Amino acid sequence: MKTKYLLLSISLLALLSCNLQAQTLEVKIDEKLERYSSELVQTFDEISDDRKVELSKTGDFLANQLSENNNYSLLFVCTHNSRRSHIADIWFKYAMLYYGVKQFESYSGGLEATAFHPNALAALERAGFTIEYNKKHTNPVVSVTPGHYPVWTMKSKHYTHQVNPKTNFAAIMVCSDADKSCPLVEGADQRFSLPYEDPRYYDNTPSKVLKYDETVETIGREMFFMADYIKSQIIVKLEAKK
Repeated sequence: MKTKYLLLSISLLALLSCNLQAQTLEVKIDEKLERYSSELVQTFDEISDDRKVELSKTGDFLANQLSENNNYSLLFVCTHNSRRSHIADIWFKYAMLYYGVKQFESYSGGLEATAFHPNALAALERAGFTIEYNKKHTNPVVSVTPGHYPVWTMKSKHYTHQVNPKTNFAAIMVCSDADKSCPLVEGADQRFSLPYEDPRYYDNTPSKVLKYDETVETIGREMFFMADYIKSQIIVKLEAKK
């Protein structure tokens, strides 16, 4: 019995230690990603007016959720959870960090599980993210960080996977196939359609790098635009309460 309590005490101490370490760690962004981000936020004018309307609608909904909840979640959904949903998830996490909005968590999933595609990972690395994974695994667990901290752990999975939210979340459909094939995401408070072109059609072609980099840039720009919009709406709501 004493051994049991001793092990429990050690486990609790270890957990407390990890939490304290997490609280003392400072966010440190990679210089390359910081430069990339600075350039990205100056190109919002490249987003079409129609697209800005859709992004703003999503941003309005998310900002309003914070009036009723202390935190809220997003679930990015595409067909294979291999490229666009992961890329959007990563950029949204980072954009929230960039603008200092801490109340949101984001996740991703697909209509089927495959793997986080190496071409997408390589494009994210070229943008400045640091990525680690075991290339021998068919569906590896991938660690992604904008610098040294935080570290986001990702893996291809079905959108109903147990780690994904079941309530108190909005579903963002980032590909037209998933949008058509999955008209209802169970548990979602709201469902938004923000499709992106699939770079997989350029795999094994000379334009592969160009097309994947374009996808990463396009999704990054739009996630930053939406994060900036959400931040501005939060400020407006706070000012109105004074």
